[in-house]
Amino acid sequence: MYGLMQDRSLLISSIIEHAARCHGGTEIVTRTIEGPIHRSSYGEINRRAKRLANALAALGVHAGDRVATLAWNTHRHYELYFGVSGSGAVLHTVNPRLFRDQIAYIMNHAGDRVVFVDPNLVEVAESVAADLPGVTTWVIMADADQIPDTTLPGALCYETLIAAQPEDYVWPDLDENTAATLCYTSGTTGNPKGVLYSHRSTVLHGMMTCTADSSAAVSARDSILLIVPLFHANAWGVPYAAAMAGARMVMPGHRLDPVSLAGLINGEGITLSGGVPTIWLNYLQHIDQNPDARPTRLKRIFVGGSAMPRVLMERFERDYGITMVHAWGMTETSPLVTVALPLARHDGLSEDDDRTLRLSQGRPVFGTEVRIVGEDGGIAAHDGRTPGHVQVRGPWIVKGYFGRDEPAVDADSWFPTGDVGTIDADGYLRLTDRTKDVIKSGGEWISSIEIENEAVSHPGVLEAAVIGVFHPRWQERPLLIVTRSGDADLTRDGVLAHLKPRIASWWMPDDVVVLDELPHTATGKIWKLKLRETFKDYKLPTA
Repeated sequence: MYGLMQDRSLLISSIIEHAARCHGGTEIVTRTIEGPIHRSSYGEINRRAKRLANALAALGVHAGDRVATLAWNTHRHYELYFGVSGSGAVLHTVNPRLFRDQIAYIMNHAGDRVVFVDPNLVEVAESVAADLPGVTTWVIMADADQIPDTTLPGALCYETLIAAQPEDYVWPDLDENTAATLCYTSGTTGNPKGVLYSHRSTVLHGMMTCTADSSAAVSARDSILLIVPLFHANAWGVPYAAAMAGARMVMPGHRLDPVSLAGLINGEGITLSGGVPTIWLNYLQHIDQNPDARPTRLKRIFVGGSAMPRVLMERFERDYGITMVHAWGMTETSPLVTVALPLARHDGLSEDDDRTLRLSQGRPVFGTEVRIVGEDGGIAAHDGRTPGHVQVRGPWIVKGYFGRDEPAVDADSWFPTGDVGTIDADGYLRLTDRTKDVIKSGGEWISSIEIENEAVSHPGVLEAAVIGVFHPRWQERPLLIVTRSGDADLTRDGVLAHLKPRIASWWMPDDVVVLDELPHTATGKIWKLKLRETFKDYKLPTA
């Protein structure tokens, strides 16, 4: 016997239709690439997305064709989120910070046909255009008088393109399992891999992102600063969740420096934002030094991408009254898997214990399952102590990579994340390392993440990274690499003295190196592969 409920497909087009119908006047604010603030709305985004869908049809784009973007967080890029996917084509958001060869590889592998480019990324597009024989059309996303001179063959103006098309468009009633968007992994250990999200997976993920115990917990009362790039795992699903809830959304364009962000946070009355820890460490340093820039309405920040340092949570909550929410996931998981929020039974925890709990990766949200597997392949105990390899599954978790025949999961649909961690009796996941980053010293594992978090609690440390360096007796020992906070007088002995009461003695780094800056990947994470290459011949004083 089947239920007697309507069978309506879960489609991305239904998200923007709902937003236009129920929250049509709610603002979408953009600091444009040209500079001025642009104000749109969900109603206008929907109308322009329909013009875009008509334009794609006129360009010969068919269902399943890949349409790429080289673009920042703007209202035009947001229109592509709905106009491309809603029409049945696949939106492929390309990270413009990648190396040229990586961009060319990704776009060729995806089979992109049409590419939309922000005007200040035209040079990036020109650098790869000759290597992309499959691209038939280039579109520059600007007003006609802002189009730069370019060698891109037959480049079109976005505004002229969509102005020629009618707003009358009926979104096709697609199968909800139809491909909607394509994102590629960072490719830190090989060529990037394509993750092909469906309409169904995207809508379900967006709905979960709106729930009270989720990372963003988006509501119609929020004014969100969307710092997470639209090209990074669909901006963590926030663009869809915001439209579902009818939240006001502010997009910073390409300017993510702390001065620019602080201006938007106060100038636009931001209540909610999110991003990688590096963004917030720099913002915190800025508002500490500039009292006039301190946030007035910001209440919640969600953090992901890499582990949140304890000092970051402590400072925002203690000094500015802003709640920090730690979440975890990856491109292959859409990305939300776990969120670190306390249960009712944790009421009454000390401030320190409460933060320790919320600095874990958290508990699985509904729709996801998480387990850890030991070296012997058996399921490891959920006792908060036994480490294992983290595996996940669920309706928005990858099952295979685009263009590859072999599955990405085992026979029971478990996806190996490449992380190592523990799970406690309440289901809280705590990552201790990436499999490729774990330090094995004398047969024992040392958590680089925990050392890094404690190092950043030093008042003179801005960022920290721990890598394993060869040791003739222990095979590997930890080397701690840090950067200064401001003009701090940072010394090896001072950092080690700070760590001594905070970590196990055998975890103590064998040396400390102070750099002016750490290398970062195109998604803002500390680039440990680069550090390992730089320090591959480093001789530890203990060796």
